[in-house]
Amino acid sequence: MEHDLTGPDALARMDVLAEAWRETSDGRGTFLACYRLMTGSMISAVVERDFDDPAWVDLLLVRFAEYYFDALAAYEHDPSAAPAAWQLAHDSCRERRWELQRLLLGINAHINVDLPLTVEELLAPEWEGLSAAQREGRRRDYLAVNGIIAATVDAVQDTVLEPAVPILALADVLLGPAEEFLMSRMLEQWRESAWENAVALVEAPDAATRGAVVARMEADALAIARAILFTDGAASVLDLFRREYQ
Repeated sequence: MEHDLTGPDALARMDVLAEAWRETSDGRGTFLACYRLMTGSMISAVVERDFDDPAWVDLLLVRFAEYYFDALAAYEHDPSAAPAAWQLAHDSCRERRWELQRLLLGINAHINVDLPLTVEELLAPEWEGLSAAQREGRRRDYLAVNGIIAATVDAVQDTVLEPAVPILALADVLLGPAEEFLMSRMLEQWRESAWENAVALVEAPDAATRGAVVARMEADALAIARAILFTDGAASVLDLFRREYQ
């Protein structure tokens, strides 16, 4: 599987976008700044070989970024052509929204929609030939990313969110590590669901079954997005928290 983009290329492309969006005060820069930090941490971890198969993780990292760029290009060309969760995420940046909402909407679209498709793409050609131990090795490398995300959450808050929303600095003081734990736990849950969905896609016996899995993924992502936007009121937010932290 050949791809022209590399990890450093992805970072450079993000930097170009970030600079352009800073100059125009484009709200999409909030998610991108977070994603840039996470991607940089991932590249460092791959270089340090913190995985069983660093080459596979590097390919996952790059292809995942390409899904983000592809969804962005689709939205720029025709918003209705982008995945629905990304439509909501990008539309929110044209509206009066909290920075935290914009960040969570982008994370939701990227993890709950893009990530399962990315993992499916990488696993599909090799899945049948992998032993149970090899499949577990892939899953272990995939889940090892959770630790990198957890270690980066505090930096995201300090460098991305708090400058834009100073009240969050007070929350950081009052809640301390609990705040980072809640965010990390939510992302961990989303990534675990993404893996399960990816395996369901790979093992789908026919196109109809696969289509049903994709439809469910997209519906779940839209439900989460509505909760983030308070579209269905406080009840939807409470339901989201019950589901994520049970």
